[in-house]
Amino acid sequence: MTYTTQPTVLIVDDEPDILELLDITLSGMNINTHLAATLGEAKHLLATKQLDFCLTDMRLPDGSGLELVEEISRQDAQIPVAVITAYGSVETAVESMKNGAFDFITKPIELDVLRGLAKTALKLSAMREGDATRERTSQGKLLGDTPVMQQLRSKISKLALSQAPVYISGESGTGKELVARLIHTLGVRSDAPFVPVNCGAIPPDLVESELFGHKKGAFTGAISNKEGLFQAANGGTLFLDEIAELPLQMQVKLLRVIQEKAVRPVGGHAETAIDVRLLSATNRDLNALVQQGDFREDLYYRVNVIELNAPPLRERQADIPQLAEHIMAQLAEKNGIPLAVLTSGALQKLQDYPFPGNVRELENILELA
Repeated sequence: MTYTTQPTVLIVDDEPDILELLDITLSGMNINTHLAATLGEAKHLLATKQLDFCLTDMRLPDGSGLELVEEISRQDAQIPVAVITAYGSVETAVESMKNGAFDFITKPIELDVLRGLAKTALKLSAMREGDATRERTSQGKLLGDTPVMQQLRSKISKLALSQAPVYISGESGTGKELVARLIHTLGVRSDAPFVPVNCGAIPPDLVESELFGHKKGAFTGAISNKEGLFQAANGGTLFLDEIAELPLQMQVKLLRVIQEKAVRPVGGHAETAIDVRLLSATNRDLNALVQQGDFREDLYYRVNVIELNAPPLRERQADIPQLAEHIMAQLAEKNGIPLAVLTSGALQKLQDYPFPGNVRELENILELA
């Protein structure tokens, strides 16, 4: 990311001490600042200044920071907006992200978290003009020209420019991890780790240690300090596949990590700040699990800020010839054999089949053939 001139941020907060703290911190990052104490002042600066980033408190004397988020979204301005919320008001932050904010920060403000958020915002601002490039990149990795796939790629391209948690729903075999990888690859965290976790494959008594790490001696067998998967994904993206399989006790701890943006290893006394984008998925009906009491409602609303559905193959059967050709080419290369070509009759048979196992089943059928 390079700027020919200093990047410019609009900071909106009615508390003079916090406004000064934010101004000093961001100015120290060689960022030009404009300050506003009210919604009215902020709207005036938005209309008259060239901005690269906006940071606004949610509670202002003449309105809500959410109004500013919505105003910028309405204008389709290329300005990332982050919101500042009071401790324990994460519901407000979630609502702001649903309305277009890219991230949030809670009071009391941790300066390292603020600096990281500002760097991410400015990267996003620099990237926003590359929508067409991102769409082409996703088309090369997520095959299919049916309307549902075009819509999916368009949504992925937009979600890549947010830091909002995304819940990827869809049946088994629809490529939910591929969708998560694309959101990561096309976003500002692409040069940082993408860490996928199958929550259903971790024994329940080891989930906390795997996710948050542990200190030496925390339990029998903990012979040394171990970094958790949240720490391994720091700066990047953590993908929690089959999130519905997490035990209820772990759901409580995951909720706290999302709210505090910090983890505490098993056996540890101090929390460590983390900067992770959270993506999650399951092939189960998460809303039904909430109604049954098997998945916490408060966690559901944190991880499902934005839902993205990976469509089943039966809803995009016109894509089967393209998918089959791609899979056949991969099989030929993998096995060192000449490229086989499907007859028109074979393709028709495939297109007439409902594929309950989706793309994964198509891959298995072609490999067996």
